[in-house]
Amino acid sequence: MPMKRADAPRRTVVPSGRSPRRAATAVGVIAALASLVLAGCTAATDAAHRASPAARTEATTAGEKLTYAQDLRISDAEQHLITVCMRKRGFRYWEAKPLSLEESRPVGYVQDDADWARSHGYGSRITAKEDRARLRNPNIAYRESLSRSRQKAFDIAMDGGRDAVLLKSPTPSGGTITKQSGGCARQAEKMLYGDPAAWFRSDVAVRNLRPLYVGKLLGDKEFKSAVAAWSRCMNKAGHPFPDPDAARRSAREPSARQTRAEEARTFANETRIAVADATCARSVSLRSIGERREAHYVGELAKKYGHALDAHLRMRRHALTVAERTVPART
Repeated sequence: MPMKRADAPRRTVVPSGRSPRRAATAVGVIAALASLVLAGCTAATDAAHRASPAARTEATTAGEKLTYAQDLRISDAEQHLITVCMRKRGFRYWEAKPLSLEESRPVGYVQDDADWARSHGYGSRITAKEDRARLRNPNIAYRESLSRSRQKAFDIAMDGGRDAVLLKSPTPSGGTITKQSGGCARQAEKMLYGDPAAWFRSDVAVRNLRPLYVGKLLGDKEFKSAVAAWSRCMNKAGHPFPDPDAARRSAREPSARQTRAEEARTFANETRIAVADATCARSVSLRSIGERREAHYVGELAKKYGHALDAHLRMRRHALTVAERTVPART
């Protein structure tokens, strides 16, 4: 589905980069798999670069990866660069950092850290905290306090306004995604990635590869065997679910209308299921198997998309270098 121009109010809810945690907790199996290999890749070894395209891509995805903490630092740097730029253009701007490093941890299809689950379940309270912060974003109130002419100037400073260039890029599955590119948002991307248009093209390609292989991964004999082992473990623990997605959906985020006592009971149930989920996932090595098999299927796409994968990880590494000079690591 194409990304359309944001309307004026949405432009104030900031181009702060992706939220690693929320991107990985989207509903549905395909989105949930985001915490596996494609959540972040780093440079492959020299040996991998000398190998065939498929082997090189598989080595890249299976090898050293950017951590979620590094991804978060890039996102924080993007916000900081936008803030500095906006202030230079005569506007106030606030960086949003509602979550700690631990709270920002991605929760994908496989979550095998029982200690984290014991404290946060599947992250429903973290999501609620993040949503509250988004609704209270001071940039929205600030823009609304400006005169109409100053609001227009704010929008132009932020992302180029309604006359900004629209970047367009095809997705691997045949769609087209567009993005408004201008102002401080574009300047921040240029500082981080070098070429905003090249970054957009590679990012669209890499982040939309999943539909091309996720069906194969879910039907993979080894992965299915590991999921079945996980399910048997969960059944013995008193939680009869066929797969991690079903377990998570059973503990979906509670209604905002719940009383504190009801929310506490709901969260306690979520935590019990999440801890069992993580414990069983660790016992059957579900994460390592999933990551290895995903790397295999991504490797099969190397002939056609290897260039995009290489460009994407190269620009992300460059962005991390800039981020490390720009903002401290989140704690």
